[in-house]
Order: sequence, then C-alpha cells, then structure tokens
Amino acid sequence: MERFILGSQAVRAGAVTRYALSRDYVKIHQNVYARAGVKLDAADKAMAAWLWSRGTAVVVGHSAAAMYGTRWLPDDLPAELAHPNQPSPPGIVIHRGALAEDEVCLRGSIDCTTPARTAYDIGRRVAGDLGIERIDAVLNATGCTPNEVHRIADRYPGARGIRRLRAALALADGGAESPKETELRLLLVRDGLPQLTTQIRVGKRRVDMGWPQWKVGVEYDGEHHWTNPDDHAADIERLEYLASQGWTIIRVCARQLRRDRAGILRRVRTALAQYV
Repeated sequence: MERFILGSQAVRAGAVTRYALSRDYVKIHQNVYARAGVKLDAADKAMAAWLWSRGTAVVVGHSAAAMYGTRWLPDDLPAELAHPNQPSPPGIVIHRGALAEDEVCLRGSIDCTTPARTAYDIGRRVAGDLGIERIDAVLNATGCTPNEVHRIADRYPGARGIRRLRAALALADGGAESPKETELRLLLVRDGLPQLTTQIRVGKRRVDMGWPQWKVGVEYDGEHHWTNPDDHAADIERLEYLASQGWTIIRVCARQLRRDRAGILRRVRTALAQYV
C-alpha cells in the first residue's frame, strides 16, 4: 500500500502538507493519491480502487487477476470492484452480482474473488479468443483448473454470459504461458489434430505443447528467444537435448502465426503423418 496515500489522513498526520500533496502527488480516486510520475499497472489500480472503497469492496475480474500476478493484462483497463451500493466513479467499474462466501479470499490484506470465481467472471464478460487467452492466463498464474471454474458456473446456470464462459472453458488450458501460445494452441485444436498436451516435461526441460506419445512438439518462439543472448544460448542447448531424446520440434514465430497459418499446420501434420 506504500505506493498510495489517503490524502486526508496523510495531511492530518503531518506526513504531507496540502501544498506538497498538490505538487508531488496525483489524485487517482477521491482521497487516494500516488506519487507524480509513477506508472500504475493493473495491480496498482486494483489496490487504489480498493483504498477508495475504504476496504469495503471486493476486488473482482481483471483486477483480481492482476492481484494474483496474472500476466499480459493491459494497464489501461479500469479497476473492477464488487460493491452493493457504490456507483461507478471514473476509472472503476462496480459489479453488483452475488458472491458466495467461498468465492472470496484474502490476497494480502485485500478481499479478492478466488481464482476460480475470477476466471468465471472474466470468461462471461470477455468475448472470443481474447476471453480464452485471459482465462488461460489466470489458470497459469494460479494453478486453478477449468473444473474448478465449471463448479462455480454450475451454481449460476442462468447468469449472463454463461454460454460464452462454457464455450471458452472448453478450449481453456492453463499450460499457456503467453497469449501467443494460446493462439497457437487454438490453431492446432481447431484444425482437428489429435488432443495435445501442454507444458510437457522432458527431463529437466519442457516443451510448450505437443504429443508426448509420439515425441512431436510445437513451440512458440517469442522475441526473447532472439534478443536475449543468454536465452538464445539456453534454447539451443535445450533443443539439442530434445533432439537427442528423439523429439521433433516445430518452431513457430509471430510472423508465421500472423501470416502463414496454413504453413504451420502443414508442418505439424507432416511431423505427425507417420503416427496419425
């Protein structure tokens, strides 16, 4: 919480003068201030919104996901809170749906929806593959499983967006470590290939996704594979090890995923041809 101050309390305590408050701080919400020039990420915005509520709200949705360390969340999303009475001020979206007691837990000192409830809410509210990507990210960050999210969904069969959520859960997988890995996995799944496995352990190494029974793997190469010399060297050694263990690895970069999806599928199907 040290990134923020409550203006009235700080002035009364003598920690800051009213002049310093106006000069050195930026008002985030009513009575909630951050140091001028500090860039706030999604987790910071969640904390600031909770402080605005005076600790009476529950952090939900993308804000709860951020509190669990979920990556790849845009910093420009508004904070999300559950509160039965408050209207939505600028920069905060207030949700008023029911929350069961076991759907809320403490993250630090802040009330947040559990990972399963968080994924449930995001899956109902975010459409298309973006919703699948964000569910994947929550599952990856927390270790929550799709079955746990299904159990929450079963409590609210008539909830808004429940069909969207169930469709997303059918394709969700917490093994994805980036939105691009989710995008690549969905490309393979939707092409009708055999069911694949994510984050496959091979000794001390891992393969992003693939078919361990046939030792065929598919990997997404992010920019760090090429721009960080240490990562690049480690990647060479890892791929040599996998080859020594009989693995065939199909590597996919962002340009191929964007421009040559048919080529990716052709390469994968060629690698699988002797087995499928």
